[in-house]
Amino acid sequence: MTAHYDVLIVGGGIAGLSLASVLAGSCSVALVEAEQELAYHTSSRSARNLIPSYGPAVVQELTVRTLELMAARDAKLPEPVLSPRSFMLIGTEEAVRAESSGHMRPISHAEALDLCPALVPESFSAAGLDTGSFGCNAPLLLADYRLRAEAAGADIITGARVHSAQRLGSGWEIGAGQEAFQAGVMVNAAGAWADELAVISGVEKLGLQPYRRTAAIVDVEHPLPEYSPMVAAADDSFYFRRDGNDVLISPSETVPSGPEDARPRPGDVERLVTKLNRVTTLGIRGVRTAWTGLRTEAADGIPVAGFDAEAPGFYWLAGQGGYGFQTSAAMAELAAAQILAGQGQDSGTHPVSRTAQALAASRWSIRG
Repeated sequence: MTAHYDVLIVGGGIAGLSLASVLAGSCSVALVEAEQELAYHTSSRSARNLIPSYGPAVVQELTVRTLELMAARDAKLPEPVLSPRSFMLIGTEEAVRAESSGHMRPISHAEALDLCPALVPESFSAAGLDTGSFGCNAPLLLADYRLRAEAAGADIITGARVHSAQRLGSGWEIGAGQEAFQAGVMVNAAGAWADELAVISGVEKLGLQPYRRTAAIVDVEHPLPEYSPMVAAADDSFYFRRDGNDVLISPSETVPSGPEDARPRPGDVERLVTKLNRVTTLGIRGVRTAWTGLRTEAADGIPVAGFDAEAPGFYWLAGQGGYGFQTSAAMAELAAAQILAGQGQDSGTHPVSRTAQALAASRWSIRG
């Protein structure tokens, strides 16, 4: 038997779940996820920081709006998603200046050492600080999106990989796992598999490229103080932050990959441990756990959100490029408004203009 929905979202990561939570209640929604659990891939392997000074200008705009929406959510519920955690960039004066934005202010060498005493003074010469950055309780946020989506009537089906999709009349006919669906709109929120889904659907792919990004939780001899900011090298060679009495570290690599269940490669974490034990006094003693996620990007580095100009009813919500959490609420707000408008429904009065303008200024159409 074929199930009928207004919108079928393919992908149960941060992009798909956040959209389902906004759309459900305004139209009938189903979300299908290939894995047996939601947020199995990149969304469960996040650094869990929302940083207004991080990423291209359009991403920064999306981040600011996401923070506004999450703060409004936190004001109504007992357990907050957000917690203040400043972001500090270090390196040469030239590198820090090149990577700084309007959300970041320069600070002195002495101020940087006060904020993060673990840094070896000779390891950097300049620093910038973003005090508008926040830590994000990613599991709580994902659970909240799912709860809100299901409470509003969305159906969520896991273990259902899409194996067929075709345009049928005014909508789409989709086969996923053992199930069959018909939907007026199909949303491609498949992350690293977004181009593969396009091919299955007979839609021209966009050339989205997944990149590897590894991280690890390490045991340290000298834990970071509770007030310590997240610290990143301006040359993108590492970042680290406090994780309880441990420290989360990453080599910040950007290595092309195919869509896969990525795993750390031998030597990546070990080389970073050696480097951090040279440029900090953390005294890393061992690796507790390590993982690798995939950051999928369009060629211009701008997130992809919009209807495909050549495939009616096919909506792209992909290419977040590692900024998925920090742009999720704004992207979902924008996507929901566009989808509901495309369905001939009132998209509401959500203040999406800043988000829409930011994306429009960077990309005129989904294939522009």
